[in-house]
Amino acid sequence: MKIVALAGSIVGSKTRTATQKLVEMLQEKYPQHEVTLLDLADYQLVFSDGRNYFEYEGDTKYVTETIMAADAIVIGTPTFQASIPATLKNIFDLLPVNAFRDKVVSVIVTAGTSKHYLMVEQQLKPILAYMKAHIVPTYVFIEEKDFLRKEIVNDDVLFRLERLAEDTVMVTEAFAEIRAKKDAEYDF
Repeated sequence: MKIVALAGSIVGSKTRTATQKLVEMLQEKYPQHEVTLLDLADYQLVFSDGRNYFEYEGDTKYVTETIMAADAIVIGTPTFQASIPATLKNIFDLLPVNAFRDKVVSVIVTAGTSKHYLMVEQQLKPILAYMKAHIVPTYVFIEEKDFLRKEIVNDDVLFRLERLAEDTVMVTEAFAEIRAKKDAEYDF
């Protein structure tokens, strides 16, 4: 199984910290799976101009092709102006409409205040559903107060991240089994 964890911002450290922590949990608990961290701050991506993702070059091509090759994607996003950052929206724009068909997507959100808790429900989940993702229903919402010196200091958040890692793998395995049964029905 290929799992991609996407830290969807080019500024700040909280989203990367949370996403990196989840990657460590996945690697520790599921060493048989290939886990890749894509931190958008590490790449020079161009803005979407309507081309197919495989027609881009450089970092843009690498990031989009890595996402498209994944079985599961964990999207880490900060909350900017009560929504997702433009860098994450650009990723969605670079990908095809059905990019997440047969992929499981789970979410980690960082925010400065609890007032942004529903951003995922109102902003992110509709985009993911439109792109045909199998969305893990629960997500991890982390506030600024849960961090100290680029570390998560809230044990409940760490527990929820561990549970999200498990849920992501279990849901991905379940959908793979369902697809295999469905494919077995065809005689070609």
